[in-house]
Amino acid sequence: MNSLVKDLKKGLGGVAATLLLPALLLTGCDSTPRERQEVAREGVRELDTLARTAAQKVARLGKATASYDAANRARRSQPLDPRQEIAMEAKLMGPYSGQLDNLTPSDLPNAYAQLIRTAREQRATWTDRDWDYARAVYRRLNDQVKQIRLDIPARDEVRIRARQAEFVALQAGHAAKGIKTATKAQ
Repeated sequence: MNSLVKDLKKGLGGVAATLLLPALLLTGCDSTPRERQEVAREGVRELDTLARTAAQKVARLGKATASYDAANRARRSQPLDPRQEIAMEAKLMGPYSGQLDNLTPSDLPNAYAQLIRTAREQRATWTDRDWDYARAVYRRLNDQVKQIRLDIPARDEVRIRARQAEFVALQAGHAAKGIKTATKAQ
């Protein structure tokens, strides 16, 4: 009987066998109630062990993620240095640096293109704090769009929205990488 159980577990796979095996053996005509009871107990023990292990792993990952999130909140609560913000604007915006509040509807698509191009090139070397400064520049650029949105042609607005989505995606990728790094040791 035990070799049959082992063969079934091997053929079905761990969790599937644990769930299906007791049901299969309970209907077996050639086993005794005591044998079926022992197989059911073994299946319950295996499920309990799997559930306990999974719960412990989820708890560890949850703690690591919460720790990462708390560190991010603490960092973001610190004010940005205006000089470094100006330096990041110069790095990101190139020829549009220092003009974010005066950009015209015809300038905005190219300004966003400049922002995205530079962010793509430099994102691999950016720290979390660098992303904070990049977000500040991005916010200022978005504020200018809000100011003159009614004057922006639809075709340019679509291009701007696409670049905004790409910036958010680049930022989310960085955050996901940070969470993965924080939880990797867990």
